[in-house]
Amino acid sequence: MSDRVHISPQVWGGLISRARDSVWAGLLGCCCALLLMIPPVTTAGDYNNTDTSIPPISEFEMARLIFDHNRQSTWGPGRPWWAIDWPDAEQHFTDGVTRYTRVNIAPDSRHIRLTDAAIFDYPWLFVQQVGRWYLGRLEQLQLREYLLRGGFMVVDDFHGPDQWDTFSEVMSQVLPEYKIVDIPGGDELLHVLYELEQRTQIPGRRHLYQGTDGVMVQMPHTPARWRGIYDQHGRLMVAINFNMDMGDAWEHADDPVYPVPMTSLAYRFGINYLIYAMTH
Repeated sequence: MSDRVHISPQVWGGLISRARDSVWAGLLGCCCALLLMIPPVTTAGDYNNTDTSIPPISEFEMARLIFDHNRQSTWGPGRPWWAIDWPDAEQHFTDGVTRYTRVNIAPDSRHIRLTDAAIFDYPWLFVQQVGRWYLGRLEQLQLREYLLRGGFMVVDDFHGPDQWDTFSEVMSQVLPEYKIVDIPGGDELLHVLYELEQRTQIPGRRHLYQGTDGVMVQMPHTPARWRGIYDQHGRLMVAINFNMDMGDAWEHADDPVYPVPMTSLAYRFGINYLIYAMTH
């Protein structure tokens, strides 16, 4: 007697169908598991460190200002303009602060809007692309109070007369009684730790070109200007990096194309800003 089992075509077809369903179910389950492992695409509200209910986690934690772009600007190149060099700029800069100082610094910036009362917990407010920003009246009033109460704001990465006009117009609403002036060579900011007598323009990475004689810098707007706004007691409230991109120098600190002397200068300026913010 044969050991073979006879299966009718109808039963065999059902078994194949169920096996096929089982295979597809298994494949679907694997695909779902893999999809869960893929990080979500970053959108305007998905950036890290926006929870200001958590107080600063270190002796020093830099705040990066969240702002809306104005009508003349787009949302940004894949991200909002306020986050343009994040997170690499912060990661490299905070590593440098840890290496060259004893400041206990948080590994990333806290992202915050001016309408958040927690902004007064952060002595240094870092703002990039101010040539594209828009601040409503409530934000302007909050920024005014922040600066007059001792806050220190550094603005960076804006270029040319049009972006200057956008920035200076907003600041004329925030601090109408205080003028924007060039930071003099003897200012304490330039000597609080590092002696910053060199005023080399710090370029954006997109303005560096590899030539036959090495790396060439072709910035579209010159000269670089270090400007500021002082209160009635001579304290610097706003440090202005105009026609330069300190954030890019931090962001591309590990890029062999980016000139080491310019990265080093950006680190020295950043550390001087940090110490000034903590001591003034």
